[in-house]
Amino acid sequence: MTIRRKPADRAALLSDVEFFEGFSDDDLRRVVELGDEVEVPAGAVVVDQGDPGTNCFVIVSGTASVYVRGEYVASSGPGSMVGEIALVDRRPRTATVVADTDLDLIRFDSTAFRTLLDEMPKASERVMTVLRARLARSTD
Repeated sequence: MTIRRKPADRAALLSDVEFFEGFSDDDLRRVVELGDEVEVPAGAVVVDQGDPGTNCFVIVSGTASVYVRGEYVASSGPGSMVGEIALVDRRPRTATVVADTDLDLIRFDSTAFRTLLDEMPKASERVMTVLRARLARSTD
C-alpha cells in the first residue's frame, strides 16, 4: 500500500467521485487536507475482518470485493466507502475487502473521519445512508 499526500488542486478531481458529489469547493479542499491518497495493488487486502478499525477509505478508482467469513457478499467501486463501520461502532472489522484491480483510495484515520463527519453534514449523511443500506442488506 503506497500512501502519499496530494496537493489541494486534487480537490477538483474528487468532485467526480460519487461519495463527494455536491460538496462545495471548500469542503473538497478540506477533504484533501483530512485524507491521504493511497494506492493499493490488485490482490491486496484493504481491510481484514476481525482487525481493529483505524482507517476507512473512499474508492476513487478501481473495484474491490467484500467478504464476510470468507464468503463473497458484494463488490465496491468508485464512490464507495469501505471500513467505516469499525470507526462508527469502534469495534473490529466486520468484513474483508480485497482489491480486484489496482485501487486509488482516499484514506481517513479515525480522527480525520470524525472531523469529516463533524464539519461536513453531507459527509455524515452519506455515511449514514451507506450504513442503512448495509444494515438492510444484512437483514434480507
